[in-house]
Amino acid sequence: MTLRAVVKAGGSKGVDRDAVATLVAEVARLDEIVLVHGASAETDRLAAALDVPQETITSPSGHTSRRTDRRTLEVFAMAALGVENFLYVEKLQQRGIDAVGLSGISGRLLIAKRKDVRSVKDGKTLLLRDDYTGTVEAVNLPLLTQFIGPGRVPVVAPLALSTENEAVNVDGDRVAARIAVAIDADALLILTNVPGLLSDPNDPSS
Repeated sequence: MTLRAVVKAGGSKGVDRDAVATLVAEVARLDEIVLVHGASAETDRLAAALDVPQETITSPSGHTSRRTDRRTLEVFAMAALGVENFLYVEKLQQRGIDAVGLSGISGRLLIAKRKDVRSVKDGKTLLLRDDYTGTVEAVNLPLLTQFIGPGRVPVVAPLALSTENEAVNVDGDRVAARIAVAIDADALLILTNVPGLLSDPNDPSS
């Protein structure tokens, strides 16, 4: 029986691309795998190299995230497509897997609703109209399934097309979960650099 699974490789510093590629390649020889990856550390590196300031915003609920204005979106796309996606496809090809690099804007693979992003600054809640982040609402299943099969792996970067036909940055974990549901996956495996499930995210020993 063929297993169908989605693997999400984190984009934080410390994630071993070679180890991820080796794991995916071993499973994908006989089973059906989709690989989704992040690009946060590479985005930070490129932004610093290109002298593009990065801003962290805090939502009214206290959640912190990267502010994705248009220039930052372009840097993120460079990191996600030009580095992370490229390297994973290359490493899988080197391991005998016919990997296909994709992003959510390719063929309208991922359709997202652009978020109304709010940030708290100096005690005031602001609506950020120039933030290009979204929430995935639909997966183009007929397109994606063309690239799924034993020995063949679609490698998906976390960019999506908004309902207004604009590229947006989307959460990689949620992309992986959406794809897992869409393809009726048997498993969703999230690979990250944290030591485990933490009761306190600031305490690695928890």
